[in-house]
Amino acid sequence: MAATLFHKPSSMLSSRTHFPVPEYNHISLEFSPFLHCNYQFRSRGIKQMKQRVQVKATVAEMLSGNEFDVGKKRLRILIAGGGIGGLVLALAAKRKGFDVVVFEKDMSAIRGEGQYRGPIQVQSNALAALEAIDLEVADEVMQAGCITGDRINGLVDGISGSWYIKFDTFTPAAERGLPVTRVISRMTLQQILAHAVGEDVILNESNVVGFVDHGHKVTVMLENGKQYEGDLLVGADGIWSKVRTSLFGPKEAVYSGYTCYTGIADFVPADIESVGYRVFLGHKQYFVSSDVGAGKMQWYAFHKEPPGGVDSSHGKKDRLLKIFEGWCDNVIDLLLATDEDVILRRDIYDRTPTFTWGRGRVTLLGDSVHAMQPNMGQGGCMAIEDGYQLAVELDKAWRQSVRSGTPVDIVSSLRSYERARRIRVAIIHGMARMAAMMASTYRAYLGVGLGPLSFLTKFRIPHPGRAGGRFFIDLAMPLMLSWVLGGNSSKLEGRPICCRLSDKANDQLRRWFEDNDALERAINGEWFLLPFGNEAVTSQPIHLSRDESKDLIIGSEKQDDSTETSIILSSPQVSKTHARISYKDGAFFLTDLQSKHGTYIIDNQGRRYRVPPNSAARFRPSDTIELGFDKKAAFRVKVIRSQPRSTEKDEKQILQSV
Repeated sequence: MAATLFHKPSSMLSSRTHFPVPEYNHISLEFSPFLHCNYQFRSRGIKQMKQRVQVKATVAEMLSGNEFDVGKKRLRILIAGGGIGGLVLALAAKRKGFDVVVFEKDMSAIRGEGQYRGPIQVQSNALAALEAIDLEVADEVMQAGCITGDRINGLVDGISGSWYIKFDTFTPAAERGLPVTRVISRMTLQQILAHAVGEDVILNESNVVGFVDHGHKVTVMLENGKQYEGDLLVGADGIWSKVRTSLFGPKEAVYSGYTCYTGIADFVPADIESVGYRVFLGHKQYFVSSDVGAGKMQWYAFHKEPPGGVDSSHGKKDRLLKIFEGWCDNVIDLLLATDEDVILRRDIYDRTPTFTWGRGRVTLLGDSVHAMQPNMGQGGCMAIEDGYQLAVELDKAWRQSVRSGTPVDIVSSLRSYERARRIRVAIIHGMARMAAMMASTYRAYLGVGLGPLSFLTKFRIPHPGRAGGRFFIDLAMPLMLSWVLGGNSSKLEGRPICCRLSDKANDQLRRWFEDNDALERAINGEWFLLPFGNEAVTSQPIHLSRDESKDLIIGSEKQDDSTETSIILSSPQVSKTHARISYKDGAFFLTDLQSKHGTYIIDNQGRRYRVPPNSAARFRPSDTIELGFDKKAAFRVKVIRSQPRSTEKDEKQILQSV
């Protein structure tokens, strides 16, 4: 039997975790609502720890006093890992009245992610679980988060930026009285959870490297040589879990086939009020962008390649611009707006679901047992659900022991937890893998990815799989979202089934789902024509006014009409009065004024057509307008959230990207 060392709490104070406000050199996120508050912790559990040197969960202690007095539960739960899953379990168990100790090797960073990884998506199902655990903590998380579920989300074509499928994450939440999906800084979420759990519960600089299950108790061994005893051990130590390895032996994680770049940009898209997040589809690559609040956007760029790749110094951004060359402005703009120093790269791994999560008095939770790819945004959410369910099962076992007058059946409660979670987790794990496959095998046109037959793409023949995939997703997505976001809500105890007044969607949300034109007209930004091409006749952007009473005349000579604004372009193929641009009902229109060499529009699908004389043709963001056919007077349509304040050098960089 391994020797066990017990230490009085006072001797551990030097290793207790402290929570300084993290200093970000490149990323500024809003932590203010919670990092500067005076948190008041429940003191009953802390006083009990100070009054005893050892904690022994005996039946006599458990059965004394009121049978359901939470202050009398003497089970000691050891948790390896102070990430999100471990802290949620600690909070849930503490609220049930159990004694908890969390071992974490480094609370100054998010394990496996790094403090610069930025926000995490906490979807409705996880927020509801937090409400069932601790309503106050759930409120803090939701107040600190940025709501994305109240807007349009979905899949778009990476090249054109056109919508492929839209997701409705608001309705499944509203119908079940669940909170709406949010994104929140990982560091902020960890701070809130850690403060709620209490600093005395968390042992920092305590890396669990092994354990011994004695049958009636568990002893954990730390890297620093110390040992601690408890009634059970939960491995919440991530995808490379040492607890898992000790349980089942070493087993390699599964490489997804993709490396992932991620970053956060100080950038606000023009459609920020109507769009929360988008997944841009491509062949063997895809890109994800999400609003994270505070004027920032988070993005992920996935590219199919072998693992272990390394970029040259300051070479990540250049490589990404080459990988996504020719993609729509939404992607390129985010990459250009991101500083090289905040771009991180990691290979994506997961773990194949297993039916065996634990043995004896030891079980696993979160990524340590079901690490999944990030494509569903459910990795952290599943860990939160795990923490809730495990605390519930332990509480049931406790109550049953009180009623029957027998010892708490810890082993059976752990197996009950595993049975309750296995199927749901395995299905969502499979969905995440399927989502990666779908996102990266998407083909908009025939010829994409066909090597010698790639010339077919210039004919813009829609790929049959695109239409078939859309039909299937249209049918399956509402059911899938309803089950993922709300399928666990009926099992949650102690939370009010009601919607929050703050979780209100835009009145136009339903219309935006059904009408792409209405969604485009909701864009709130300044419209510009950016000179396009190497032989552009001007280097200055042209601002388009949304004043319906004033048209813009483009030609080679100034117009005398005071009600119209003139733009003079000195080019052989630009007529004296070449074209008119007008604004009406939230849209811009281009009219050719019987010019000699014609006016052309190239849409975001790459289709080029001539504007009929004296006939207004609507143009859209990312379209290209050509005055004449020599391409010297060519402009890219750009919508920017605010008036650009850029130098000439910056403008040239933008022009090169579009």
